Amino acid sequence: MFAESLVGAAAAVAAHLESVLDEHEALPVVEAMGYATRGGKALRGYLVLESARLHGVPEGHAIWPACAIEAVHAYSLVHDDLPCMDNDDLRRGLPTVHRKWDEATAVLAGDALQALGFELVTDARCHPSGEVRADLALSLARAAGARG
Repeated sequence: MFAESLVGAAAAVAAHLESVLDEHEALPVVEAMGYATRGGKALRGYLVLESARLHGVPEGHAIWPACAIEAVHAYSLVHDDLPCMDNDDLRRGLPTVHRKWDEATAVLAGDALQALGFELVTDARCHPSGEVRADLALSLARAAGARG
């Protein structure tokens, strides 16, 4: 049951992230962002979706912060793989972003993924309440920043 639920959540998160990225102009940095978000287990997104389900939050609202946490996680991996950090050549069995493109594209893609996380939780489609969206953004900032 857990494995099926995790796979289902990963598919939902991947589909939603893809649809959001499809709204962007087709640029190499956007392609790199999509590349960086594919292939993971989406465990963090699963935890967001399951927590929301337990609290009666509709999946249509919960998918936005689930994708946000996955975007921020992907950003951290892209930056962690850079030559100035771990200088990894592979991530999830594939070339890292800086190897597939270049270091500058990897930095920009990572930065854009972090920004995307905040865009997702502050988008009006995430939740009708601006206060809820602001709380989500604050929680994300605290979890992803120096306190996280």
